[in-house]
Parts: sequence; structure tokens; C-alpha cells
Amino acid sequence: MQKWLVIQTAFIGDVVLATSLVESLHQQYPHDVMDVLVRKGNEGLLDQHPFVKNVLVWDKKKNKYQNWWSLLKTIRAQEYDGVINVQRYAATGLWTAMSKAKMKIGFDKNPFSFLFTHVIKHEFLGDQQHEINRNHALLEAITPMNLSKPKLYPSVLDRQNIASFQQVPYICIAPASVWFTKQYPLQKWADLIEALPFEGPIYIIGGPGDKIIGDQIIQKTSQKQVLNLCGKFSFLASAALQEGALLNYVNDSAPMHFASAMNAPVVAVYASTIPGFGYGPLSDNSFIVETLTTLPCRPCGLHGKKQCPLNHFDCAQSIQTQQLVSPLLQMTQH
Repeated sequence: MQKWLVIQTAFIGDVVLATSLVESLHQQYPHDVMDVLVRKGNEGLLDQHPFVKNVLVWDKKKNKYQNWWSLLKTIRAQEYDGVINVQRYAATGLWTAMSKAKMKIGFDKNPFSFLFTHVIKHEFLGDQQHEINRNHALLEAITPMNLSKPKLYPSVLDRQNIASFQQVPYICIAPASVWFTKQYPLQKWADLIEALPFEGPIYIIGGPGDKIIGDQIIQKTSQKQVLNLCGKFSFLASAALQEGALLNYVNDSAPMHFASAMNAPVVAVYASTIPGFGYGPLSDNSFIVETLTTLPCRPCGLHGKKQCPLNHFDCAQSIQTQQLVSPLLQMTQH
């Protein structure tokens, strides 16, 4: 029996995608012990995960370096057989290099990769290769193994918490994003709600900070069946709610990856970013919506921006409502 540590201290969606590594490792080594290290706030994604023994948490906002040092001591004390570092930044690279693990696996773009035992070339070519495939290359350093999709495991309590909202068919809309240029405009979300040929409840979902956005969308629509659930549920309960939805409407953001991890039907709206970056939906029933207009300014970067660099935001404004309605018609016809 071996012990593994997977390090992914990036954002929520990145941690969800990294669960693909946990799934693949478990399929290859079902009796091995696996721990995961994440940034504070993301540990709830792995609550009661059946294949993860311990979740190590790095609080980067309070006593960042003291906490980093404490985690290093914890990592070294565990004497892992292998540390698999998905991150390409110095802090996680130094953990990996000093981990005392037999196998120290990471990408060549990490500044401490010269101290790793296995260095994997990180290629970002915009060639439709998905992030889970790029990450899976880290496991190829151990042995050839099958690629697994990311997966989340809501608990019985998570499912009980949402059960009352699942009595009839429903649609989920996750309208928010950390980045302005990844967020479909609020008025256009309201336009979609008005246009949807659907009489059941429509749930607006997101974190506590997204409640204001949900309220603003509701104020812009005359529909009475729209309910703002932002901040009411944990990550895993929200994922379970998405799993049961007739369809989920999301931006290029964390809820899209929740849908992938639950194999939930999803419509992913791309504004300034493009699916070719490799972060697209993985659900069996996935629809990608993006502008039909050729824009020389799109994409304007790998990640979103706080505002449109050209102050027109045509990549989102030119998307037609019917493009988002069409996937629902296809789902209901089948």
C-alpha cells in the first residue's frame, strides 16, 4: 500500500478538475491512501470523499507563510510515496521538493521543478486538449493508466438539503463569475428566463456573494417561478441540485465544472474565453454557446478580465437568446 498527496491550491474549478487524478489513481491502486492539499475555502469539495483520507488546507489569507511552514512539516511527517503537484508556482514546488517523497512529480514550469524526480512538460497549445488530459500526464510518470473524469460525492445530508426543491422538473442558472468578461450580462440572463419555453421552477444558484446578482436578475423578469438560492447550499449540495436539473445554464466558471463532475446536462456560455483553452464541459449532454460573430479581439486572454479592454463586450452582447433556448428544446424533444 502506497501513500499519495495531490496538490492543487488554485480556484474551485481547478480543484474539481483535479479530482480526475484522484479517480484515476484509485482505479489503478484501489488500496492506496490518498490525501489532497487545497487552499482554504475549497476543502468542502472533498468532504467525505470516499477515496481521500485527509484534506490538507492552506490558509493563504491569514498567517500565510506560517501556515505554509506548518504544512511542510505535516507533509514531511507523512512520508508520502508520491507527491503529485498540479500547480506551477513556487510555494507548491518547494513543498514538493522538500516533501521527502520517493516520487516528486510536477510540471516543468514550476520554478522548483529541477528538484523533482519526475518533470512533465506542460504544454498549453490551445489545441482542444482538455485540462484533465494535461493533468493526467503527471500520472503517466508513475505508470500508464486510464483517464477518469472528475467526480464529486455529495453526502446523504447534502441530498436531503435539496430534496424539497426537486419535486418537479427544474432548471438551474449559475449567472455569476469572478471575472466580468466571463459573466453573461444580467439583462441577457433575464431575457433568457423570459424566453424559455418552460413552466417549472428556475433556480438561480451560486455562492453567498452572488445573491445580489440573483436578485437583480429576478427584478428584471416578470416570471414568478424564479427562485434565488445563492448562498443557501454547500458546494456539494449545489452540485447535487445541478445533477437533477433538466438543464444547467452556466458561464465558463466553477458551476460548469460541478456539472461535469456530476455528469449533469449543461449549457456553457463563453464570452471572452474559448473552449479551445481546454476547460470545457465534460458532461454527456453538453452544449457550448458563444458568439456567432467573428471578433478579432476574442479571446482577449486565457483568464477573464475585470472589464472589456475595448469597452464594448461584444463577445457576450452579440450572443443571441435563441442560442441558449435551443439546447432546452433539444433536451425536451428527447
